[in-house]
Amino acid sequence: MDIPAIARAARLKGIKLVATGDFTHPEYFASLKKHLQNTGTGFYRYEDVYFIVNTEVNNIYSAAGRLRRIHNLIFVPTFETAAAVSELLSKYGKLEADGRPSVSISCYDMLARIMEIDPRAFIVPAHIWTPWFSLYGSHSGFDSFAECFGDLADEVFAVETGLSSDPPMNWRLSELDNKTLISNSDAHSPSRLGREANVFNCELNYDEIRQVLKTQDRTKFLFTIEFFPEEGKYHYDGHRTCGIRLSPSESILSGDICPICGRKLTIGVLHRVEQLADRKPDALPQDRIPYRHLVPLEEIIAEALEQGRDTAGVARKYEEMVTNLAPEFTILMDVPIDEIARYGEKIAEGIARMRRGEIKVEPGYDGVFGTVQVLPGTRKIIPEPSRGEKDEQLKLFG
Repeated sequence: MDIPAIARAARLKGIKLVATGDFTHPEYFASLKKHLQNTGTGFYRYEDVYFIVNTEVNNIYSAAGRLRRIHNLIFVPTFETAAAVSELLSKYGKLEADGRPSVSISCYDMLARIMEIDPRAFIVPAHIWTPWFSLYGSHSGFDSFAECFGDLADEVFAVETGLSSDPPMNWRLSELDNKTLISNSDAHSPSRLGREANVFNCELNYDEIRQVLKTQDRTKFLFTIEFFPEEGKYHYDGHRTCGIRLSPSESILSGDICPICGRKLTIGVLHRVEQLADRKPDALPQDRIPYRHLVPLEEIIAEALEQGRDTAGVARKYEEMVTNLAPEFTILMDVPIDEIARYGEKIAEGIARMRRGEIKVEPGYDGVFGTVQVLPGTRKIIPEPSRGEKDEQLKLFG
């Protein structure tokens, strides 16, 4: 996950703007300065791919008698601001220990101090519903924005929905109405870039996109690209050790206790949304940013070929399609099905079914990714094993 590899993956997928990730890490920051050219727009560039400077941090601190562990994304317009933010955070944690460092400063204090460093910088709470490291997390988060950010809550104008939730789930919580929902890929390898993304139609500069996010401008923020949230690894409740996956209603009947070992279940995103929601599941607030559910092209190819996603055969077919037909997102959303069929009838059928929403999903739980099938009758492909929170170090802003 260095800049040349990320840029190559972005071109294959049709992504123009990516977040750097990890600017707080000294060695990686040196690499960013080596590879990226300042465009004078608040974005940097490597060849024809643009980068917004960002990092993710793990805030660990006590509040109201509880230990809080919350991941936040920090976006800045310049390397100079990035260096100043790193200097601040170095007082609260060992930045060189991890790409996503743990820092013992509250979200409120961190936001206040970063705003003093550069008013153009902004914070986005990451994957806000996941159990262990998020603002609304069932095991370490808060029940409201105000609890976390106090009188600075209005200064946080965007939130990241995470792989295990989609916009309709977030629309059920009215306090998010004034927050722009963004969707990022949470990639830990170049091939995972663009699992989720944001589609803009605006000038390619930092201040413009910041303003679009702040105002929820639907003329310039066209839609988000989403995982089917069931595929996320914390959608349902469960206990990975025992292989137990439960819906919220099933968990409630069990008292949130694993029926195998008697220990407490990991309460997933869907359950947590149900706990905090003040609207019904079909709620549709006005003037919300649209969204589209997609399945990554490699997953569809893998199912069509009845091979694992990370096999050589899938990689060859993927390279053939994105090199000769179109970038990945164009294939998934726009290329006519009969043109796709030239690269495989089953691949084309899978994409057609995905576009119609005709899928079969087994929800993820307790760190285990869910499985999506778009081709009935094919062999079920076992998803990659979960690598845990620690390995998901780069947030990509496509």
